[in-house]
Amino acid sequence: MDGVERTQILLTEDQARRLRTLARRRGMSMVALIRDAVERAYPRPGHGDERWSNAPAAAGGFRSGVSDVGAEQDRELGDAIEG
Repeated sequence: MDGVERTQILLTEDQARRLRTLARRRGMSMVALIRDAVERAYPRPGHGDERWSNAPAAAGGFRSGVSDVGAEQDRELGDAIEG
């Protein structure tokens, strides 16, 4: 880890309670959870999640077998969500 800088943040009671619970469950500190969340939400340039950087290459590479998905996308999405 690079050098560290002390920073104070204010959390709601609910946020703090959820962090404490999750930290205890994972055997981690709240600080470690917060650092992990920051890295995931705001990755350094060039260190992002590869799934997102590779997503444009996958676009259009699959076939649903349904010819009107573009025109009926709302219905198709609703059907997929409802199962």
